Amino acid sequence: MLCADMVQVHWETPAGKAERGMALLEDISVSGACLQLESAIPLGSEIRWETAGQEFEGSVRYCVFREIGHFVGVQFAGGTKWSRQAYQPQHLLDLERLIDRARK
Repeated sequence: MLCADMVQVHWETPAGKAERGMALLEDISVSGACLQLESAIPLGSEIRWETAGQEFEGSVRYCVFREIGHFVGVQFAGGTKWSRQAYQPQHLLDLERLIDRARK
């Protein structure tokens, strides 16, 4: 699901350094999410953030710079899963629903 929501993220680098910053939640699924940040986060870093309805934890699987910032892919850890019932970002776009509507 494509979305947009500002979140405060906290991460620990593989070297054990604690960091934090603001991120834009770009997309989210049951198993992971993509965040946009001003700074890079090392691969393998443990990352977490909280929303009104849910806490998310995972590890960084990719971090790429594109013209407007660093896009960080997060794979959720063990028991962390996203559901629309627990947390719905401020702006959420369900592409499958959009395609279905266009076909009708």
